[in-house]
Amino acid sequence: MEIKLPAEWEPQSGVMLTWPHENTDWKPYLDEVTACFAEIARQILRFEKLLVVCCSAEDVKKSLKGEDFSKITFREIPSNDTWARDHAPITVIVGGAPQLLDFTFNGWGLKFAANHDNRISRLLFDSGAFHSEVRFHSMLHVVLEGGSIESDGQGTLLTTSRCLLSPNRNDFKSRSEIEDYLKLIFNLKRVLWLENGYLAGDDTDSHIDTLARFCDAKTIAYVKCEDENDEHFAELAAMEKEILTFRTAEGQPYRLVPLPMAEAVYDGGERLPATYANFLIINGAVLTPAYGSPLDEIAKNRLQSAFPDREIIPVNCLSLIRQHGSLHCVTMQFPTGVL
Repeated sequence: MEIKLPAEWEPQSGVMLTWPHENTDWKPYLDEVTACFAEIARQILRFEKLLVVCCSAEDVKKSLKGEDFSKITFREIPSNDTWARDHAPITVIVGGAPQLLDFTFNGWGLKFAANHDNRISRLLFDSGAFHSEVRFHSMLHVVLEGGSIESDGQGTLLTTSRCLLSPNRNDFKSRSEIEDYLKLIFNLKRVLWLENGYLAGDDTDSHIDTLARFCDAKTIAYVKCEDENDEHFAELAAMEKEILTFRTAEGQPYRLVPLPMAEAVYDGGERLPATYANFLIINGAVLTPAYGSPLDEIAKNRLQSAFPDREIIPVNCLSLIRQHGSLHCVTMQFPTGVL
């Protein structure tokens, strides 16, 4: 049977959020980040369904007062944190039907506790959160996070060597072994590796969704730094040179959409990984991070050029980056037929 790793812009049945609670690192500013999650949820609900993992469904409903709860599936499941992009299952299409792959999430290479997060996908499946015909596969012999891979839906995967080859993930495998494995499970024709690019304050070892994203099979949006005094300048310039050498499956250069390097945001003297590449594509819209900067509008306009038929919706993510992630990091989309 043919296997396909769908692109994010393909039709979706819904999006998953893992809601913040007082036993997470969000505790010092829980009200602030809960308001951000509520805004993300409200915008998603304009277009599709939600699956919410939480400690208390009643508490979430209070934050979403006035919304249509019939469009939300609530599951009260323990969690260490809220980064659904990396602990949610990854969907593949097998013979035209969606199947869920549950890889190990180990806190980005054993940096943080993930004992609860790593059980969420299985508990969701066992609780009947997904369509009854969706099959579930445990892939716990491999560490793989959703934020580390980008698919064009046509057999090309975009990723970074800093993440996939990092210690404490799959360092028992060589680069060629990892690539062969990805090609096998996702039925890929090729893998495009970025060797350069990072963000200060990033805990993920350069997840691709913080740096460069497919907008369609022929378009890549990426972070471009034009300030020679910025610590990211040399690395992101080297990343841009790599992207310029990439070719589509048809052998043509990609259409490139440069996104501005976000203005530096600090917390306690530490620079946070603000990035406009961490957008979420949903049915009819693109939710894009905003940081209270004039650059927000520039990023919005450039993404509008990449997605002319979708509404571009900025969401203030200054609270999210205080824990070193942004909008795409807290979400996981599911293709049609999953929810």
